[in-house]
Amino acid sequence: MRALIQRAKWGKVVVDGETVGEIGPGIVTLLAVGLNDTAADAEKIIEKISKLRIFEDGEGKMNLSMTDVAGAGRKAEHLLISQFTLYGDLKKGNRPSFLGAAKPEVAREIFEAAVRHSRALGLHTQAGRFQTEMEVSLLNQGPVTFWLESEE
Repeated sequence: MRALIQRAKWGKVVVDGETVGEIGPGIVTLLAVGLNDTAADAEKIIEKISKLRIFEDGEGKMNLSMTDVAGAGRKAEHLLISQFTLYGDLKKGNRPSFLGAAKPEVAREIFEAAVRHSRALGLHTQAGRFQTEMEVSLLNQGPVTFWLESEE
């Protein structure tokens, strides 16, 4: 499983002119499911993301996680977007190969497990629509962007 994680002031995903997910300050995660990934991998990577200390503390150091920065009465916010193109192999030729990505029916189930787990952790979680053309907008804060793989 691969994830591109961005700390954001806000994030939004639109499908056919309709906003299907929107968050305030938090993390926008572009998530790709690989051939050998399972729901357990999804839970593991979401646990890691929820605990990443990538938000600044009072001294300006990245020392706080999503849960730490949640305000009084507010939950931390997480926007999950399925993006199989993170498995695009560009080593040969000019056309990406997606042989490393899971088949859509398998990937959908695992992606939905990731969304459920994010919510189970108490994070205000929104998601894009699987296997649709989406317009994703965000204001990356920092900028702060990380790459995470479940195999690591």
